[in-house]
Amino acid sequence: MESVIKKVEWKRQEAPRRILAIRLQALGDVVITLPYLQTLQRRLPGTRLDFLTRKETDDIPRSLPVFQKVYSIGGGRNFKLQNFSALALLPQLFSHHYDVVIDLQANPLSRWIRKVLTPSAWSEFDRTSPISAAERTRSTINAVGIGEVEFEPLSLKKNPGILNLLYKNGWRKHSPLVVLNPAGYFPSRNWPLENYIHFAKLWQKAVNPETQFVALGTSSLAPKATIIQRSLNESFINLVGKTTPSEAMGVLQKATLVLSEDSGLMHMAWVVGTPTLALFGSSRSDWSAPQGENSLCLNSSDLPCGECMEAECRYGDVHCLSRYTPELVYHQARALLQKNQKELLTR
Repeated sequence: MESVIKKVEWKRQEAPRRILAIRLQALGDVVITLPYLQTLQRRLPGTRLDFLTRKETDDIPRSLPVFQKVYSIGGGRNFKLQNFSALALLPQLFSHHYDVVIDLQANPLSRWIRKVLTPSAWSEFDRTSPISAAERTRSTINAVGIGEVEFEPLSLKKNPGILNLLYKNGWRKHSPLVVLNPAGYFPSRNWPLENYIHFAKLWQKAVNPETQFVALGTSSLAPKATIIQRSLNESFINLVGKTTPSEAMGVLQKATLVLSEDSGLMHMAWVVGTPTLALFGSSRSDWSAPQGENSLCLNSSDLPCGECMEAECRYGDVHCLSRYTPELVYHQARALLQKNQKELLTR
């Protein structure tokens, strides 16, 4: 199935001078757009590319050498306050006379901004098709008629502070890093914590006893990180609540593997090219699964109750995730890494 994209295509022979891309959703949704916009910027080096997002999600876009200007809308999740904030930004946006607006949000606010800016060409994100958000992002950018983009791992600016952060929190310098991310928002998206611990011990025994395991993210993950740390001791690096989103992305780029539930951090991992094994319980894998050859998603689409999107498992046991044993996940992770190594050798 293909996305159904609303659009007015760019008709001129020359490339547009100024483009504005808009994405106002959560961090993971914003991160998904960045590799494709990076490709667009590289293919149109003489074009100004700006980005409009929310203040809560602007750290990573601001840390990239992709955009000339990143605009942020305040107001949190309050739509009325977002409108007031956007209104205050409008004179700045209007002054740039954007030739193209790529609306990767497609909500009333982003549509209003696009219409007020009166660009010569525009395209609007398809919010409903049962296709991955990444593919719908790619299709939205391509639909405006200014060049085809594909996925390329996101290039980050060098940040020596990442190494210092790891050293300060117990990294043994040459030890491989594996990120464990039990950060699914609902109980129906959570793999049992004891499975993460078992997986880590299997990994150390069979792959590399020097491996250290890392937890990242917001302070809400702290209780889970503490439980894992009690079992893994000095093999565990607890960075929960200690990084900005862009610093967390830098750590992810240094990891050998990321094992993650459906979360923003999971999207951050695959967009920088780190092998990512995603564990999806009630989440829709057709919308949210990580993309690219460096990722694998174990999901519930094969079950009659699968991808239910409910917060609590109707059977009380989250059997769509608990059926994935640490041994099975370990073997899938090894296969993913071996596949990536073979691909690197044949390039």
